[in-house]
Amino acid sequence: MLILAIESSCDDTAAAVVAAPNQVLSNIISSQFALHAPYGGIVPELASRAHIEAIRPVVEQALIRAEVCLDDINLIAATQGPGLVGSLLVGFTFAKALALVKNIPCVGVDHLTGHMLSAFLAEKQPVFPYTALVVSGGNTSLFAVADYTDYRLLGRTRDDAAGEAFDKVAKLLGLGYPGGPAVSKAAEKGDPSAFKFPRAWLDKESLDFSFSGLKTSVVNTVNRYKQKKIPVPIEDICASFEHAVVEVLVEKTLLAARKNKHRSVIIGGGVAGNRLLRTHLFRRCREQHLELCIPEPVFCTDNAAMIAVAGYYLYKKGRLLYPDDDAFSRSPLN
Repeated sequence: MLILAIESSCDDTAAAVVAAPNQVLSNIISSQFALHAPYGGIVPELASRAHIEAIRPVVEQALIRAEVCLDDINLIAATQGPGLVGSLLVGFTFAKALALVKNIPCVGVDHLTGHMLSAFLAEKQPVFPYTALVVSGGNTSLFAVADYTDYRLLGRTRDDAAGEAFDKVAKLLGLGYPGGPAVSKAAEKGDPSAFKFPRAWLDKESLDFSFSGLKTSVVNTVNRYKQKKIPVPIEDICASFEHAVVEVLVEKTLLAARKNKHRSVIIGGGVAGNRLLRTHLFRRCREQHLELCIPEPVFCTDNAAMIAVAGYYLYKKGRLLYPDDDAFSRSPLN
């Protein structure tokens, strides 16, 4: 079965062709980083307009790269939500229109499930049940994954997502957009023990996250230096901030695995490409005798290949889209 998948939930227009269940024949991503960089964040109206311009060329390129044509496609999968509604509607409507015209079955995929199943695009694949940490620009959540279509929310952020915290700290320090890679690059030259930024553990057994206090602590630290007219130690702040975020993400994930007696752990989402997070989680999982499965960075960020994998298993369950089905901005899973 050949699956054409489309993803447009935020600021990347993506399309992929996957031979079921997980053989990636093409994976095309058109980034909008340059478009949004001057504003220090994503401008929804600009994002949706850019998706309109990019969607057809990206889908055509995915088909060409896979050396197939639309008549070869057996299933179309598209991100239905969550995300920016204007952006979602471009890819979702395009997918439904293709499916209607070519009489191809179509499924709508929750973006978070794509991240939860992205590890099946990795060389080492998880064994059910497993703990999934989904950590991206707009989401920081923990899930118990019992099967390809069976997920249970364990914990989520009560305020800022980890990716949002990275972006806000990067903007505060004048490091540009996207914030995650910029902060990580600066952190490589800094001292992670220079500042004792807070870790929000919440209740002892809580699997929820909170990063607003950490962000506020960084803001106050920067302001103190500026008030004293002393150069801000950007690299040390970035290193200390990054370690604070990573420590909480890792330890909460391990706690979730222990509480649910899971032997496998996966991470997905844009922040899953963070080098410190990957290395620290790998070390801690090895200490706890847990299997860690992480997809390549290209499959951590928003991509259509993971949507194809999730869509295939939804199709097997018979969960097809109706013509009047709509996109949604917030996930019912979260």
